[in-house]
Amino acid sequence: MRPMQVRLPAVAGRFYPSTPAELMRDVDSYLEPSVVIEGALGCIAPHAGYMYSGRVAGAVYSRLPARSCFLILGPNHFGRGSEPLALTPDAHWRTPLGDVPINSGLTAMIQSYCPALAEDAAAHEREHSIEVQLPFLQRRAADFSFAPIAVGAVGYETLVALGQGIARALREFPDPVMIVASSDMNHYEPDALTRIKDGEAVERILALDAKGLYEVVRRRDISMCGIGPAIAMLTAVKEMGASSAIVAKYATSADAGGDASAVVGYAGIVIQ
Repeated sequence: MRPMQVRLPAVAGRFYPSTPAELMRDVDSYLEPSVVIEGALGCIAPHAGYMYSGRVAGAVYSRLPARSCFLILGPNHFGRGSEPLALTPDAHWRTPLGDVPINSGLTAMIQSYCPALAEDAAAHEREHSIEVQLPFLQRRAADFSFAPIAVGAVGYETLVALGQGIARALREFPDPVMIVASSDMNHYEPDALTRIKDGEAVERILALDAKGLYEVVRRRDISMCGIGPAIAMLTAVKEMGASSAIVAKYATSADAGGDASAVVGYAGIVIQ
């Protein structure tokens, strides 16, 4: 039997505080009271440093209902590892707030419907897009497990197949599962242009239009790093009966004092 493996935090102290007390204070300052959307099935949440995107992420997580299990899809920014759709071989992921268990039953069920998925520790080892979501969940859900999927460079059809497989697995899984797609929006263009481009992408997301999102991102050259996770999530929740979406919050890095000539956009969206 393989000994229990723990994935250690890769970006604590850089993207978010490395001490438990400071991290709790930080996350709690971004969460909002009494705005839960009970019928939520999925969401898009940003993954930048908390000083830039924390308020958008907090607006999303404040609206998610209590769940005991989450599926988090994040982009593989740097193309590490050999698997374009990668599960984790680890049994737990650690943050300064403690260890979060991987739900091996959920990962096995999803993999049974998505044969392109494979374990690849390297794809997750230094990637931040999933890790930064966990402290928010740790402050919102007292006891939960999760399944992380790192999404690399794959085509639209593969992403749709992934979403369809996820929907089939979640319909059979005994507990309700929330799907989190980790993504920032347009990168490193002027604030005014980024808001226009992001608005076009958000319009397609609110319409639950995965194909339209894919097409507008390509046509308008929108550097949305989590387009793959977003398409898979939208496909899955649409098949699970989702019918509407709301923008919980939108911002750019300029709103947090960043350079307005080259910003990153952050859209927090909840789908039900």
